[in-house]
Amino acid sequence: MNIAGRKCGWSVVATTMACLALTLSLSAQVETQTRTATGKANVVTKVERGEVVTVSGNDLVVKMADGTLRNFENVPASAKVTVDGKQLGVRDLKPGMKLQRTITTTTTPMTITTVETVKGKVWAITPPLSIILTLEDGKNQQFKIPEDQKFEVDGQMVDAFAIRKGMNITATKITEQPAVEVTQSKTVTGQAAPTPPPADVPILVAEGSEEAVPAPAAEPTPAPAPEAASGLPTWLIWVVVLLVLAVIVWWFMNRKKS
Repeated sequence: MNIAGRKCGWSVVATTMACLALTLSLSAQVETQTRTATGKANVVTKVERGEVVTVSGNDLVVKMADGTLRNFENVPASAKVTVDGKQLGVRDLKPGMKLQRTITTTTTPMTITTVETVKGKVWAITPPLSIILTLEDGKNQQFKIPEDQKFEVDGQMVDAFAIRKGMNITATKITEQPAVEVTQSKTVTGQAAPTPPPADVPILVAEGSEEAVPAPAAEPTPAPAPEAASGLPTWLIWVVVLLVLAVIVWWFMNRKKS
């Protein structure tokens, strides 16, 4: 068998552990270690505003800031809205309340590295297809050897064609799997609807500076009609005057005759 020709199709893994993919008929003797590396998280914040239109049981209709109506059906009782420092449930909401929902989404890239290691003594090998190892518990297990397989023998990395029966070998499989962790938090705050004034109380809105309102001019009081000094009727006064004049005339006439 031309070992040199076989090696031409294999790629050597970098200075770290070689990559070994083993398909196990049994996995009891395989040691597995997993580690996770995280990258820089991306945080996106979204704010939605609206006004409560109707509340029916656990169903809520909200008029959004853009004028559209959104129906939130079967809102869970655990969902709370902070209004004036109080925690309110969906059934506590009233039409006219202003709501603001802040959604914070955090996306974190991750790399999950899994290291699987198996140790044993070569019982039989059919390069480059399969190998049978006698494991630490004395049992034999057969492994399928994938392409680009490398084994560690006495501190050196060799391929399947360099393996011989009776060698103690260590095989390691390293896999890296990208993943994304997404977490989302929601907070809802609200503002109570303004209380309308009573129907019989007018609303006055002052504009500009305050100015003194002039008092209305007093109407002239009509002069009282003149009253007789004695309080007697006018016709009686005139009778008295005529009698006095008659007496005076009579007195002058009698004086001339004498």
